[in-house]
Amino acid sequence: MANTLEYYQIIEYPVITEKTVNLISADNKITFVVNKSATKKEVKAAVEKLYNVKVESVNLLFDRKNRKKAFVKLKKEFNAQDLANKLGIL
Repeated sequence: MANTLEYYQIIEYPVITEKTVNLISADNKITFVVNKSATKKEVKAAVEKLYNVKVESVNLLFDRKNRKKAFVKLKKEFNAQDLANKLGIL
């Protein structure tokens, strides 16, 4: 397990676009650009540890700029809008 990443190495930065801002309010999802070698489990653990929230699901994709994006859906008891405010997105 020498190749494991630290939590702060997994999450690079939040994505701020019109679509992702709509996802925050509509679906309780927040979007991050993550390390290319990160797995869903690592992203989930990193978001939970760094931001003190509980994650329901994580979806990963590579965009046209070859960045790995993570769409993180928070559990109902946590609000993505509160997390976005804490991160300075909204």
